[in-house]
Amino acid sequence: MKQLQIEREFGVPFPGEIVDPMHWTKTALKQMPDGPLDWRELFGRAAPVVLDLGCGNGRFLIGSALRRADHDHLGIDTLPVVVRYARRRGNQRGLSNLKFAVGGAHELLERHIAPASVAEIHCYHPQPYYETAQVHRRLLTPGFLALVHTALRPGGLLVIQTDNPGYWRYIRIVVPLFFDFEERRAHWPDAPKGRTRREIIAHRRALPVFRGIGHAKANLSAAETLRLAEALPPPVFDADRRLRELDLLDRG
Repeated sequence: MKQLQIEREFGVPFPGEIVDPMHWTKTALKQMPDGPLDWRELFGRAAPVVLDLGCGNGRFLIGSALRRADHDHLGIDTLPVVVRYARRRGNQRGLSNLKFAVGGAHELLERHIAPASVAEIHCYHPQPYYETAQVHRRLLTPGFLALVHTALRPGGLLVIQTDNPGYWRYIRIVVPLFFDFEERRAHWPDAPKGRTRREIIAHRRALPVFRGIGHAKANLSAAETLRLAEALPPPVFDADRRLRELDLLDRG
C-alpha cells in the first residue's frame, strides 16, 4: 500500500502530495520572451490565468493549481532559493497548469503581460522595507497598481494580504481608487490556517492579518490609470519594525 508523503510547514500540511516520479512535470519558466508572454504557447491551451506576485515557496499557487485545473498559474519571486522550492514541489505534484519564474513583479507586468490578458493577480505580504533608504523598493505604488489594472481583464480580481498595519492603511487609501475594493475579515475558506507560509507564521504569533479583494474598475482606461497614479502619493508610511523577525523567518 502506498504511503502518502505529506509535507508540513509549522505543522500545517503543504497542499497536495508527491506523485510517482514518472508523472512529474517541469514548472520552471527559465527565460522571459522579449515581449508579452503567449499564454497559449506557455501552457498549451487557452484558460484563465492567475498571477502570484511575490509567490515565495508557492504554497498558495500550488494549492490553487490543484483546486482549479481549469486555470493556468504563474508565480514570480526575486529570491531564487524560494522559487527552487516552489518549482520542486510543483514538479512533484505533476502540475501542468503551473509555472514559476525568478524576477521582479513590476518588470513582469510592465514588459511581459499583455493588457487585459489576466484573470487574477494575487499579492501576499509584500515586503514593507523598514529602512528609509529602501522605502522606494516597496511594491504597491500607484504606478504598480496602474499596471495591475491594465493587466487584468475588465472586472478582473486583485487579492492583497499583509500583516503590516502601516502598509494596510496605505492600501485602504490607494487601492480603492483603481479597484472596487472590500476588506475580508474572515480566513480564506480554502486555507483557514493560511494561504502562505507568512500567514501561517502570523497566525502562530497571534498577529492580525489584513485581507482585501478588489475588481478592476471598468470605467478606467489605461491612460486614465496612469494619470491617476501620477497624482497619488507613494507608499512612504512607517513600517512596524517589530515584524522584521517574521520577515526573516518567512524568507529563511
